[in-house]
Amino acid sequence: MTDLTQLGVAQIRDGVRDGNFKAREVAEAFIAQVEAGRALNAFVIETPEHALAAADAADAARASGDLKPLSGVPLGIKDLFATKGYQTTAGSNMLKGFEPVYESTVSGNLFAAGAGMLGKLNMDEFAMGSSNETSAFGNVLSPWRRNDGGNAGITPGGSSGGSASAVAARLAPGVTGTDTGGSIRQPAAFTGISGIKPTYGRCSRFGMVAFASSLDQAGPMAHDVRDCAIMLEAMAGFDRKDSTSLDLPVPKWEASLSSDIRGKRIGIPREYRIDGVPEEIDAVWEQGIAWMRDAGAEIVEVSLPHTKYALPTYYIIAPAEASSNLARYDGVRYGQRVAPENGNLTDMYEATRAAGFGAEVKRRIMIGTYVLSAGFYDAYFNQAQKVRALIARDFHQAFESVDLLLTPTAPSAAFGLGEKTADPIAMYLNDVFAVPASLAGLPAMAVPAGVDRQGLPLGLQLIGRPLDEQGVLNAALAFEERAGFTARPEAWW
Repeated sequence: MTDLTQLGVAQIRDGVRDGNFKAREVAEAFIAQVEAGRALNAFVIETPEHALAAADAADAARASGDLKPLSGVPLGIKDLFATKGYQTTAGSNMLKGFEPVYESTVSGNLFAAGAGMLGKLNMDEFAMGSSNETSAFGNVLSPWRRNDGGNAGITPGGSSGGSASAVAARLAPGVTGTDTGGSIRQPAAFTGISGIKPTYGRCSRFGMVAFASSLDQAGPMAHDVRDCAIMLEAMAGFDRKDSTSLDLPVPKWEASLSSDIRGKRIGIPREYRIDGVPEEIDAVWEQGIAWMRDAGAEIVEVSLPHTKYALPTYYIIAPAEASSNLARYDGVRYGQRVAPENGNLTDMYEATRAAGFGAEVKRRIMIGTYVLSAGFYDAYFNQAQKVRALIARDFHQAFESVDLLLTPTAPSAAFGLGEKTADPIAMYLNDVFAVPASLAGLPAMAVPAGVDRQGLPLGLQLIGRPLDEQGVLNAALAFEERAGFTARPEAWW
């Protein structure tokens, strides 16, 4: 019998619909896989009862001929999404034990489409991190290992590290992620899977624990491009509860998938060729360019002159918004409370935030508070907003001559846990290729392209015009067909 945990979203959906297996069999297989994969620490909590209830509903729906788009598909949900009656922590001690009485729009849309939930996925605290080493629930391990015979733990990337690890290890066929500065694309690249950040506003932010509100965007992570298209279609849509939600119909991305990109013009930004990037990254980028040319696309060099300012701009705007958003966790309105004996109100605030937040979150709150403070607001925050507008203008001008951009996703393959934790700047550089598209609110997708000499996955990124998720998905499909990426981690957990 087929190992059901090796199937993707489309295969499970179609198999349940065609009666090849029951949804309950799928759910039970993945529940067992999640239990067997606990060494990866990908899940904060497991919710087998939710997955089984949705599976039973799917099997009943098949009998009555009333299947939904995701009937029979169990998913993992990043712990940044509020899930009614299930703990939602954002990877933080501050929210440990919090059970929302409401559902996030994205998870609600997926459940309404028939999906079940296997559990809540571990993540960097409040989505602040690039290696999943800032979670209050411990590091997530990548299922990948270097081929040097050692057993050093490898990061799955962040902040959606639990999401990426779960898909790569076949603990879930698809998962939700969120992307503020690359947190879907970088972990997807590190673990050899696909992930797309849609245009800002495509997916509602209602019920997503806020990090940087002008950047946060939900998206799917899965084994391949088709699975991402299916999930994104179910997740997206206008939501009156989010003032930044786009009031636009959701396209039929899966039905319109086509790898025929003949005549498309693919831009190669010259500013993305930066010093210090390993030769293997440049080599896989050149291979990707060759694949796009083979698919019939025309390759054009373009310039995005303000790219070098993207990372510092991001690390002013994102912490500024984070410091504002996280001010609500004071032990009175939100979050756990720590009240020192004989302490006053200020003592309670200080003790609550000291105990609730981890070091990286505190660092970013301090940076954000500084750049928003009187005397520095214009020098830092306002200036960063102006540069952000110039970065967006660079993309707009580039898209006057090309349809898409092709770049590396990250400046390296996955690194070892602990290798960069003492150097925040080195850690922040992980997002150097992902941040510009986030600042401009553009759709961007990571697809696996190959492995490095250590046997670890490398990914490339496709960036599209605003609202052109279809163009991104189609080019990614053409890329995927030529890359033929079949490498998988050997199960050691």
